[in-house]
Amino acid sequence: MRDFNYKNDTKIIFGANAIYNLEAELKTYNVKKMLVLSSGDFIKDLGIYQKVENTCKKLNIEMNYNNQVVSNPQIKLVRELIELVKKEDIDFVLAIGGGSVMDSAKAIAVGAKSEIDVWDFYLYTAEPKEALPIGVISTIPASGSESSNCSIMSNEDAKLGIEYDFIIPKFAIINPEYTKTLPAFQLGAGISDMSTHLIERYYTNVKRVDTTDYMIEGLLKGLILNASRLMENMDDMDARSDIFLTSIIAHNNILDSGREADWASHRIEHELSAEYGLTHGEGMALVIVAYTRYMAKHNPEKIAQLANRLFDIDYHNHSLEKMCLLLADNLEAFYRKIGMRTRLPEHNIDDKNFEKMALKATKNDTQTIGHYLPMKSKEMIEVLKLAL
Repeated sequence: MRDFNYKNDTKIIFGANAIYNLEAELKTYNVKKMLVLSSGDFIKDLGIYQKVENTCKKLNIEMNYNNQVVSNPQIKLVRELIELVKKEDIDFVLAIGGGSVMDSAKAIAVGAKSEIDVWDFYLYTAEPKEALPIGVISTIPASGSESSNCSIMSNEDAKLGIEYDFIIPKFAIINPEYTKTLPAFQLGAGISDMSTHLIERYYTNVKRVDTTDYMIEGLLKGLILNASRLMENMDDMDARSDIFLTSIIAHNNILDSGREADWASHRIEHELSAEYGLTHGEGMALVIVAYTRYMAKHNPEKIAQLANRLFDIDYHNHSLEKMCLLLADNLEAFYRKIGMRTRLPEHNIDDKNFEKMALKATKNDTQTIGHYLPMKSKEMIEVLKLAL
């Protein structure tokens, strides 16, 4: 196990009446002017907008509302809203929705406290020093962005991220009831996304990380169990609640303690979604399966351990390579069960842009992606071929 520092200040407010805590939280941060961010007016259908608006009126908070965030959010809208925040002297950002809205809120929050173009932070040519405080009302279990230090943004065909502890939201209001109106595809994509947050952390070369190994394995078992229950009964609120809790723990960085996560699969998927506009969770399903197959021949040890502990694939009956392939088969079967397409041709994607994406991800092979087995463009292309 490695030495580590861990800090996460997000206050999680979880349950059917969670939103009634919003007034107290806004008072805590002495909010005077607030930007409310969403991805459409579905929050009005859920009754969230009205509760937020009424709270703002009661507390005499000036509320600015924007509902234009899209999946794979673009930096263009963020720049526009940064200018609005500065012009109106807004002092708090409230994100209502899923990961795209939360990540946009984080980008706005850092950009509003700097005179540097916000995209420079994602290019890592400049470093932010502070951010406006952020709050979250989460409506989909997926990215875990409600308590993570990460924000992913797109700029045309580039998709990049930042990680700073000061963009961790101050509070996250979570009511699993909000997920009942989600289309099955979105719910499946969210489950896929959080599963890969767990798997990416599991794939590590650091030895003797038993505590977090067992935590990740247990979370994956619980996720598979509750996803199956939910597919059988979409009214199972206990399953919805358990899945939402898993999404939070999967990406609040506690599972990074003492280990080095991989993240190669996420880097590969970011290129796919930037190039083709894939939904991130579905893209992750096909990449993590292909990546697991690739590692069967190249670094099978940790993956074989997960195969054994997650799906009872026996060391005595199979080689390490075969165990990895069986893990990939089991993961693929799970993703298909929750409605994910796990092969590139199902998205009408062939190999014509593989080299372009691989060179972009590795900055023309001047960098590697991933930590479990650092990869350059040649290796990334080989992974993508396994998804055909």
